[in-house]
Amino acid sequence: MKPLVSGVCSCRDYSVSLAHSCTFSNSFPNSNVKSQRSFFFPYNLTFQTLKTTCPAARVPQSVVTCSAERTSPAKSLRLILDSPGIHQGPACFDALSAKLVERAGFNYCFTSGFSISAARLALPDTGFISYGEMVDQGQLITQAVSIPVIGDGDNGYGNAMNVKRTVKGYIKAGFAGIILEDQVSPKACGHTRGRKVVSREEAVMRIKAAVDAREETGSDIVIVARTDSRQAISLDESLWRSRAFADAGADVLFIDALTSREEMKSFCEVAPQVPKMANMLEGGGKTPILSPSELEELGYKVVVYPLSLIGVAIQAMQDSLTAIKGGRIPPPGTMPTFEEIKEILGFNLYYEEEKRYATSTS
Repeated sequence: MKPLVSGVCSCRDYSVSLAHSCTFSNSFPNSNVKSQRSFFFPYNLTFQTLKTTCPAARVPQSVVTCSAERTSPAKSLRLILDSPGIHQGPACFDALSAKLVERAGFNYCFTSGFSISAARLALPDTGFISYGEMVDQGQLITQAVSIPVIGDGDNGYGNAMNVKRTVKGYIKAGFAGIILEDQVSPKACGHTRGRKVVSREEAVMRIKAAVDAREETGSDIVIVARTDSRQAISLDESLWRSRAFADAGADVLFIDALTSREEMKSFCEVAPQVPKMANMLEGGGKTPILSPSELEELGYKVVVYPLSLIGVAIQAMQDSLTAIKGGRIPPPGTMPTFEEIKEILGFNLYYEEEKRYATSTS
């Protein structure tokens, strides 16, 4: 793609404080910057932001293409963690749900093992889904979006050696981060009964193995250390493990199923230099549902919503099937139009790009 108007500048004031050289071009077939940006950037950059920081950006309908090396997903996620405020990340379970998260303007998302098990296997999140299935689904998800994706690595699918393989596999699949927990095998879904955890020593060794896998591959993947010991043992145990995970090199800490605002505050006071993750389990979990501002006040940096997309999808499909069985179709307003669906899936972009390869005989 040869630019009609171009210039190179050092862009240092992005929304996430990036720094590399960029080339601006107005020759891309589709001049809708908002719909095109995800093809080039791993974050939500607007042309207005670029125009005010880069002198070369003088074409109102320009598209930015990077002449420098693309920032890695892990680097993008670390920039988010280092930026002010609290960051929301809805759970996705396939490529389409991830694309919708990105289109909605979120700057990262995560994969939910619960939701992937439901969507891919129609089975409960009780250890049925395998490492291979999670990696396969994850690669489809990371390829569909440009925002960083945190992968649910469950308990690493075995001992410390399995954890190393899992981390390396998730790196190859394009994940920016991985969540690793200290449950036994088979694991149990968070906020459900029957959760058991491995010993302190084994739990810490899993995180050390993950850090070693990262160093061996030269990656910068973000390691999210989760403990389920609050429900399995006690609050004190979960706080001890969180401190130990921080000492072992975890980048983000996560205690699942905290039961009160006071417990959440105590957690945020552990290893204050390490970001904390909150899990707002929709529909009746053990943890109080707080607003992003309330969570930020307690000391959280990221907040995830594991069931919203899979939950509303299940309800919408049930309602639609009821309508069809009654001889009707879903009424207007309950689903996108055909044109809107095509736009979401990229039909219009495909048609525009297809023109570049048209021949006289086609």
